[in-house]
Amino acid sequence: MNQLQTRITNFYNNSVVRWWIIGLFFTGINFPVLYVLVELLRIPEIWATLLAAEISTLLRFPLNDRWVFGYRYPTLKRLWQYHVSTLSGFLIWWGGTVIFIEFFGIHYMISALLATCISVGWNMATNFLWVWKKKSSED
Repeated sequence: MNQLQTRITNFYNNSVVRWWIIGLFFTGINFPVLYVLVELLRIPEIWATLLAAEISTLLRFPLNDRWVFGYRYPTLKRLWQYHVSTLSGFLIWWGGTVIFIEFFGIHYMISALLATCISVGWNMATNFLWVWKKKSSED
């Protein structure tokens, strides 16, 4: 294997890169799911967004569990922790967006972008340091 192939292989074997690939992939998947829920199934937007988020969370979990973090079998404990991590990331995003808008007068799109950066950092930290932190052979 030449040096370029080795670098590419090492890049894709990096768990952080894999985590980002899954996150970006499901960000792209979430929009068509949301469209189907709202436009075709006529589910109100507030419920459709929650349902789309839950579908995405449930589909991302086994991929992260196996491909990113290398566990053979998912556990309910990690699924619960992942839900807590994802929910807390959402609350950070929502709260951050509101704070940037209301207290700092920042445009709502820029506020959402800034809050996204914070919540992604939080999710990354909780995923790597809590949900999938290797503790023992029972996980």
